[in-house]
Formats: sequence, C-alpha cells, structure tokens
Amino acid sequence: MSAQQPPRFDAPAPGPRVKREAEAIVPRVAGQSLVDGQWHRLHPATPLLRGGIAFVAILGIVIANLRERLIELFIPGPGMEAPEDPVDYVLNHGIVGWVLLAVAGGLIVVIALFWLSWRMHTFRVTDEAVEVRSGVLFRTNRKAKLDRIQGVSIEKPLLARLIGASRINVSVAGQDANVKLEYLYAADGDGLRQDVLTLASGVKLAERQQTARNEAAVAGDLGVPGEQVQPSGRDIGGNVTRFVTDRVDDFISPELDPQAAPPESVVRLTLGRLIGSTVLSPFTAIVLVSVVVGVVLIANGIDWAWFWLVPMVLSLGAFLWSSVTKSLRYSIAATPSGVRVGFGLFSTTNDTIPPGRIHAIEVSQPIIWRPFGWWKVRINKAGLSLEQAARGASNNTVLPVGSLVDAAQVVELMLAGRIDGSAWGPLQSALSTRDGIGFVGSPRRSMWINWFSWRRTGYALRDGLLLFRQGVVWRRLHIMPLARLQSIRIDQGPLLRALDLASATAHTVPGPVIAKLPAMARDESVRLFDAAAEAIVVAQSTDRSHRWASFDAGHLPAEAQAAAPYVVADAAAASADDGAAPTTSTGHDGEGAAR
Repeated sequence: MSAQQPPRFDAPAPGPRVKREAEAIVPRVAGQSLVDGQWHRLHPATPLLRGGIAFVAILGIVIANLRERLIELFIPGPGMEAPEDPVDYVLNHGIVGWVLLAVAGGLIVVIALFWLSWRMHTFRVTDEAVEVRSGVLFRTNRKAKLDRIQGVSIEKPLLARLIGASRINVSVAGQDANVKLEYLYAADGDGLRQDVLTLASGVKLAERQQTARNEAAVAGDLGVPGEQVQPSGRDIGGNVTRFVTDRVDDFISPELDPQAAPPESVVRLTLGRLIGSTVLSPFTAIVLVSVVVGVVLIANGIDWAWFWLVPMVLSLGAFLWSSVTKSLRYSIAATPSGVRVGFGLFSTTNDTIPPGRIHAIEVSQPIIWRPFGWWKVRINKAGLSLEQAARGASNNTVLPVGSLVDAAQVVELMLAGRIDGSAWGPLQSALSTRDGIGFVGSPRRSMWINWFSWRRTGYALRDGLLLFRQGVVWRRLHIMPLARLQSIRIDQGPLLRALDLASATAHTVPGPVIAKLPAMARDESVRLFDAAAEAIVVAQSTDRSHRWASFDAGHLPAEAQAAAPYVVADAAAASADDGAAPTTSTGHDGEGAAR
C-alpha cells in the first residue's frame, strides 16, 4: 500500500498488542476525518441536548410555583388572604441572600456535572469497531464491531439542528446492541458515516476511496483549484454570520444532496399524495367516525361528550401534523455506501443501509388506497429492540406512500442497491392479479379458514428469494432474501388437520413484517419447508454481505462497484442442482395445489 495512506487501513503489526500513545483525547479539527483510531469528544452541547427534558420539567415546576405571582402582576386579585407561596416566604423571612447563594451553588454544581459528563464521554473509530465510553460514577463502554453493522442513521432533532448538532446511531446485529453518538457537530456527521461504512464494507473499497483522496490531495498540492482552508482568527462577527448562514442552509437545502446519488436512482414523494394518504389512513377514518359520534351526542344535549370530542380532535390534529411533517422531504436513493432513506421537515432522519442488511420486505395496500393505486413498503432489519419492533419503528417504513412503480423501484434498491426495472413485472403479477404467475396457491377447501383471500394466498421460491402473497381487503406481498432467513415453520391445528391443510411462517429478525400463510395444502407446505431449507443453506454459503466490498468487483463500472451483488453469480446454478428448481419454477392454481 502507499505510504500516504492513514494507519487505519494498514495491516496490524505482528506480536503482542501494545497500548498506543494515541489513547489521549484528540481535539476536533473542522474537516478532519474522525476515523483515525483516536479518542474524540462530542459536541459541547451534548449534556444540554440529552438533559433537555429535565430542564423543561424543572422550568415547569418553577412556573407552577410562581404562577400566582405572575398572574397578580397583570390581574390584581381580591383582598382575600391566600396561602403563602415560596417567594413570599423567602421575602418575609429575610433569607433572600441565602436562597440566591443556594441557587448559585446549585447552578455551579449542575454546570460542573454537565462539564464532567461531557469530558468523560468520548468515542473512537478503529479498523475493527466503533467504540463509545461514558459515565462519571458508573463507566460504560459500548463497542460495535464493523462486520456486525446493519446501518448508520443520522438524526437531527429541531433543537439540535438549531445549534448545529446531530445524533448518529450505529445499528448492530443483536438485542439492544446499537451504539449512539449523541451529539456530534452536524458538519462531521456525513463524513463519519461514510468512513464507518467504508471500513465496514471491506478493505478493497476502502483502499480505492483512500487512493482517490490521496490523488485529490496531490492534485491540490500541484495547484489545482479547490477548497481553500480559511486561516483561523478572532473574527467573532464572521463566525456568527457563518454559523447563522449554515443553519439557514441546513433548513432550506434539499434533504438529499444532488451529488450524493444519480438522479435516476432517487424516489421521492409528492405533497398531494402524502396529504391524501394521511387523510385516507385507517387511523384517520376511525378518529373521524369518533368525532362525528361526539358531535351528534353534543347536539342532543349530552354535555359529557365534550370529554370524548376534544381528545379525539386533538389526537387527529397531532396525527396529521406529525405524519405530514415527518414524511416531508422524503427521498430514497442508492449511494456508494448503501441505500439511503431520508425524511423530515423540522426534525430530520436519514438512514444508510448497507447491502445485504434487509431481512424482509413488505409491500402492502389497504383497500381505501386501492382507487388511487397507492402502496406502502416496510422492512425488517437487525438492530431494533423488541419494543421498537413491536411499535414499528419509523425508520422501518422506507416508502410511506407511492405508486406501484415507486414500490418496485424501492424493492430493487432494497435488494440490489440499484434500479434496473427487474422488479416491476413480478410485483405487477403478484399484487395486481388474482392468480400470480409462478405462485403456488391455496386449495379451494382453504376457503373455510381463509374466507375472502384464499385465491390470493400463495408462495414462490425463486432467485434467492422467498415470496408470500395474501390479502384482499389489505393486499400484502412479503419478500425475504434466503440468505437472511432464519427458519421456516409449518403448523397444523385440529381444524387444519381435518382439512388436510397447514400454515407456514417465515422467521426473520423482529420487525413490522410478519410473514405467514394461514392455510396451504399440507403437501405443498412440506415441499415449501424442504425446498426452502435447502435453498437457505445454498444462499447463506454464497453470501458475501459480511464484508460486501471485500471481493474483487473490478470488472464493474466504478459507479456500480459499491452496488455489486452480494451473492455470487453461480448461486442460481447451485440452487438448481440441489433439487429446489421444480418448486421455484412451477406454479399451481387453487385446484392443482390440492393434489
């Protein structure tokens, strides 16, 4: 390797590991990479941002204690004697000085604790892991191995955006194993995420990107025009102006940098479709019915209905506001580091998912959206806690609403990291037709279990994927990469056994996508179990997502190297040799599946 490359890309020296002198805390330098194996501190406002709720609570208590005095300043009360409040007690007993001294001492203690907490909260990124250590009395050390990273997200709550800070969440496979960097300078967020994903992707991609950086640096040394570093000084007015300008640019700039991804790989939402889908959501319909009931009750003289109507109106307004503002400026695109999903107006979130980290995809459509042709896409990915998975974390919805073309493009990005139009045909057949081509369907007798949708229930096993389709009122298609599938289970209760049926469930990591077929022919369920078990072994043995850029993809164009398939090309041939091909390529209608 070139001598100009930084130590983080060099092979470790043989022999016992010796603690380096670089364990000292390194101060932040604007524009410098934080992926250097050194310990760094977070944004100085981190204690304030993390303890903001406590400040609000304390402020609320103070205002509650002073409310009577504040009201009396504007509205003099009657001459009746009122209970003595804390301020009157302090004034009447002449202990104002002691109280002010106590308040000053308390503020000094709080500021000292915040400062100490910030000093003791550090992080570093090595060529093996992202590590965070924190705590004053009780020390905590969390480490995320690079080969276990499932994605990196950057969140900017409104208060953090106002002061130029952001929160980075490194998702790791494992129960509650995520590592959070709360908070960093916003200017360092994108660069740190790119460097972390570069290291996690494998050595070859890291070397290529570092070589490009070195060449750019050499070109700069030779006099090629580029960005000039401004000399440091004490221009306070200029710093303030630059800070304000940066904050304004952050609010008005597009969510996705036009240079971050090719325009043809970007999927966006229209404002009209977003508002319409929110108004036509099932939750909105239920709340509107409740509001109508409340209005009718009040019109008939039932006063207690106000306690019903007011909460419903407030909840409806809060739901509409949060749904629209969270999904505004939505974009999803393929980048060299993975698929990037961003959304948010005031508080923003963008999540980058590396190739091979998607465990399940759900394309769904409620019946109320069917006249408009709208669809939603959600995913399961590792790194969520059980609580987050149960409530359906917001970053698991990768397409809040879109046409079937948009849904097909998102599915392609989730599976291959690029858009080539290959998903349009299968999705059109599986979702928009009664008998999907290539799907093994349920027999007619399953209508006793699955009354309305037995004709639309079935599975397909092909191209390294397991697909489940079901639903009439709420159409769903579940897509599961075999390399990520954990297990297949078939069940048969007394009623299913009497009808010679069985249900099938595909197990993935916890998430909003639950893939289950309620009633299939028993023989077909057994075939699915056997074929999927063999195909899973083949897919996992050829999986290359552990270090998705560590194999040589040099024959591909430069812009496609990072999006190269993470399963070797001969996986399909291996799958055909193991006997699974007859099941994956043969489709049966309802009667044929009953044989």
